[in-house]
Amino acid sequence: MARVTLSTIAQRTGLSKFAVSRSLSGKDGVSEQTRRRVREVAAELGYSRIAAEPGQPVIGLVFQDHDLINSELHLLIQGGVQAEAQQRGYQVRMRWTHLADEVEEFARGCSGVVMVGPHDRASLDRAYALGRPIVRTGWLTPLEPADHVGGTDHEAGSAVAQYLCDLGHRTIAYVHGTPGYRGRMERFYGVREVLEQRPDVSFREMRFAAEVRFTEHFLAAEAEGFRPTAFFCAHDGLALTVVSELLRLGYRIPEDISVIGFGDFSAATQISPHLTTVKTNGREMGIACVRLLDDRLHGRLTPGTSYRVHVAGHIVHRASCGPARALPPALRAIGG
Repeated sequence: MARVTLSTIAQRTGLSKFAVSRSLSGKDGVSEQTRRRVREVAAELGYSRIAAEPGQPVIGLVFQDHDLINSELHLLIQGGVQAEAQQRGYQVRMRWTHLADEVEEFARGCSGVVMVGPHDRASLDRAYALGRPIVRTGWLTPLEPADHVGGTDHEAGSAVAQYLCDLGHRTIAYVHGTPGYRGRMERFYGVREVLEQRPDVSFREMRFAAEVRFTEHFLAAEAEGFRPTAFFCAHDGLALTVVSELLRLGYRIPEDISVIGFGDFSAATQISPHLTTVKTNGREMGIACVRLLDDRLHGRLTPGTSYRVHVAGHIVHRASCGPARALPPALRAIGG
């Protein structure tokens, strides 16, 4: 990722480097409107040397820039952080990077830091060494001494399993897609935890390296006699693939097969039928991050004790799920 400099900001705003420098340093010689414009562009670009107003504390928001799969969630978290920080009198600076030296440099100029995404150990260690309060949204190691805000992946998986059982589904597949994502595994564990207690339910995990291979796995399962009446997909984007491929193969949704996703992102209402899914409350997660940092900065939390805040999602009922048939019909067509 290219380094953001004064020249970068000057080119974006159409101002001179002198005007940009005066705006960021809080010095006179530029209008208040220019100063606000420069700071907005600097924050948008992730410039890390924005001067705060005198006495105004700064919350840093640093995103792991290689974590593209969660980009929509991260935008929601950003919105929550900015809204709550403004309410509590903080300035927000943002940076997108995966480099440990850049994370350290960025955190050095902040009162507290929210670290979003799967930052590596080197970045985390160098940020913690500065002694700033830090709140993370990426996954922690067991009992790691760190403050954390996250969703309820495991619990959501269990809720979906119960939801599908209540609709009468007894042959259920979890479409995992690309392996290696902790949240997807937690959702799977949650589903399995419920369905293992149901001897009347047949359950299978579909895991594959390329998400376009769903049809191949589905047809193989059918050939083995496993014909699911419901699919729980690890995220909404994967659910779009499943819905599209099932429709292409001649199935009706939800009359023949139900599909539920995870996230409630923009894709969920961009297909027909609209997708039943689990809402992830990213904005509320961002708000919780600021509140937790604010408590640390004001000494309202016990030193040496780490806190976990879980922001629960909920199932959003739409048209892609319905009561189960006894069995889905035999394969009607294989589209070309």
